[in-house]
Amino acid sequence: MVFSMTGYGRAQQLLHGRDITVEIKSVNARYFEYSSRIPRAYAWLDDRLKKQLAGAISRGKTELSLTVAEVEGGGVQICLNEELARQYLAALRGMSEALALIDDVTVSTMTRFSDLFTVTKPELDEEQIAADVLAVAQQATEAFLSMRAAEGQKLEEDILSRLCAIEEMVGQVEQLAEGRVAAYTQRLYEKLKVLLEDRSVDESRLLTEAAIFADKTAVDEETVRLRSHIKQYREILSGGGPVGRKLDFLTQELNRETNTIGSKTQDLAVTRLVVDMKAEIEKIREQIQNIE
Repeated sequence: MVFSMTGYGRAQQLLHGRDITVEIKSVNARYFEYSSRIPRAYAWLDDRLKKQLAGAISRGKTELSLTVAEVEGGGVQICLNEELARQYLAALRGMSEALALIDDVTVSTMTRFSDLFTVTKPELDEEQIAADVLAVAQQATEAFLSMRAAEGQKLEEDILSRLCAIEEMVGQVEQLAEGRVAAYTQRLYEKLKVLLEDRSVDESRLLTEAAIFADKTAVDEETVRLRSHIKQYREILSGGGPVGRKLDFLTQELNRETNTIGSKTQDLAVTRLVVDMKAEIEKIREQIQNIE
């Protein structure tokens, strides 16, 4: 299975009083590049999240986003210092009597004294938090990989169809190349007859020229290598895993052999085939830029 470097995955769960959401997205990159958006209170989880994600992918500029929201108070306890509250109340009422002020002390008035309350938060169980966050991250990763796989399948199908087209054109080049020496020899023979008029044509010289032409314009090696590269391409695609770099190298080889055929040929029909082959190879190159 081939994976695209473009993907998105999201997962959300409510675990141990925390609403945890993880989002993962990626775009093309030469290597694995990781960045994250994580609340400061959970920054200590970043290395674990990166390691988990790096174990699943090898290429792509990847961003992970984590949000954690406490629900149902999260175990927070708020305690009132009743003795201190009584002292505040007595002081306020004493001030009312001493200064002849209206006694309008209410609960709202008392809440202005922040030292009346003590907020106690439970100690964080880091291992539990880590287990919960990583579990949600794993779900997001699976959704992320599923999208990558779907995109990768489309890329693979497109590449395979283009390889078939190139292979067909290679066959046409081979057919056209078969008669090139005989045709050249005949053209050369006719020209020499015209130039020499009544004199006989030197058959040995004619054969020598034909042999030189055949050596200069032979594309057998190039077409054999092209077929070999196409076969390797298919084997790599069917093998699965990270294949983008291997395919990039093979694409260069496809282009190299095609260029060599183009430089050797003097046949307009073959030249047109070379142009079409190069166009297909370029489209393949664009597609493999998206493959992990």
